[in-house]
Amino acid sequence: MASLKVYSVGRLVKHITDSSLRSLRGNIYRSSVRGYSTEEKAAEDSSGDKQMPTTLEDCHKQIETLSTEVSTLKQQLKDYEDKYKRALADGENVRRRMMKQVEDAKSFAIQSFCKDLLDVADTLSAAADSVPERAEAHAESAAAALRSLHDGLRLTRAQLDQVFARHGLVAVSPLREKFDPNLHEALFTQEVEGFEPGTVVTVSKVGYKLHERCVRPALVGVAKG
Repeated sequence: MASLKVYSVGRLVKHITDSSLRSLRGNIYRSSVRGYSTEEKAAEDSSGDKQMPTTLEDCHKQIETLSTEVSTLKQQLKDYEDKYKRALADGENVRRRMMKQVEDAKSFAIQSFCKDLLDVADTLSAAADSVPERAEAHAESAAAALRSLHDGLRLTRAQLDQVFARHGLVAVSPLREKFDPNLHEALFTQEVEGFEPGTVVTVSKVGYKLHERCVRPALVGVAKG
């Protein structure tokens, strides 16, 4: 019976001791945490106090510093805006050039084809001009044949001119006009009465331009002073 009491008292003492140790450890931990938080807050307060100016002179210095920073930022903003506007302008110029190139490609895609047809048109014109409008022939059938040939050549030449015009190919026959080196090629110069110097006096070969671009210059003679 005595041993049972001793055992119970021992367990009670151990329980009280363990509870006291746990309570003591908790108090020490909470005290350390509170101490650390207090020290950290004090350090932050002290650092904040250091940033605040304490005298009027310090206030003026800080104002000057902030004013300088604001001026620098404004200048940087202005530079960035200028670069942005320049970039927009460059992009717009590139877009316009690309659109112009695309339009030119569409308009002048048939330039080589038109140029190849010009010799055909010259030959047809020469054939039409070689036949007089009123052919005099001994035989009535020969005269009718010549008239039919003449009318056919004229009609074909007119249709060809219409096709050229529909696709933007225009003849350049600058008789009595001022010589233009962009559209004309001078074969010779001569003194001709009634013509001012630099005026086209004769057209040896008609020129052509496609949508205001010269594809073949007119071969001309020019009056000289």
